[in-house]
Amino acid sequence: MEGHFPDRGLPYLLVAPSVAIVLIFLLIPSGEALLQSLSRINPFTGAGRFVGLENFTSLLASEEYRHSIRVSVLFTAGTVLLSLSASLAMAALVNRSLRGIGIYRTALIWPYALSPAVAGTIWALLFEPSTGLITFALREMTGAAPNWMMSGSLALLVVILAAAWKLLGYNIMFFLAGLQAVPEELAEAAAVDGASAWHRFWAVTFPLLSPVTFFLLITNSLYAFFEVFGLIDVLTQGGPARATDVLVYKLYRDGFVSINWGQASAQSVLLFVLVAALTVLQFRYAGRRVFYT
Repeated sequence: MEGHFPDRGLPYLLVAPSVAIVLIFLLIPSGEALLQSLSRINPFTGAGRFVGLENFTSLLASEEYRHSIRVSVLFTAGTVLLSLSASLAMAALVNRSLRGIGIYRTALIWPYALSPAVAGTIWALLFEPSTGLITFALREMTGAAPNWMMSGSLALLVVILAAAWKLLGYNIMFFLAGLQAVPEELAEAAAVDGASAWHRFWAVTFPLLSPVTFFLLITNSLYAFFEVFGLIDVLTQGGPARATDVLVYKLYRDGFVSINWGQASAQSVLLFVLVAALTVLQFRYAGRRVFYT
């Protein structure tokens, strides 16, 4: 049955708050960022002068910016791969009917509730070169005392571990929901045919999780590109020697430390284009392996 509003203006009145929020907090700031990316702005007066694509061409010609792109791609690939594989393994382990399993599930999910700054502080304390718990354990077991504050590769590894750990709770919730929706009859039928537990998981369960996995692949990639500023700022501030200077942190440094608003706006536009292009590629290629039932 088709419904009718008593007043023709009522539907517009109901959607007006949502339209106003999108307009004020998304469209207008996006338009201002695009305009500033085409301008050279005086940091003292705020006055802008239109310079066309000059900010973009200087950025793309900058080795420092290309270095940040390489670091971001490496950081994103490591974070997404580690977080998805670890989350799937943990979700499979807790998808069992055991006594007190609810406690374990809650404990695995809670990292997602922490703010990036708190998560960064926890990992900074764990890996602190002098008194960190993990540093102490490594020193006692292997005799090595790695100082990630002085090594670029170790610092990048630590921020990847921290970012992947921060995503665990979010990913486990979705994987666990997907695992509990898989019909048990399919796995039982495969077991009757002689398939091992490992083969049953990859041949029966994992294909049914492909929509969830694809969704998490997209959201995890967006997180690694856009939402790691707090984590990077607390842990490394882009160092050492810019080894962890991802795109979103370089944007912050140029915009709020160097007060180069024109180039910072150009970086935000390029970051948006880069992430949009990666998302389209993921939908085009990874999406072909997704099976919806």
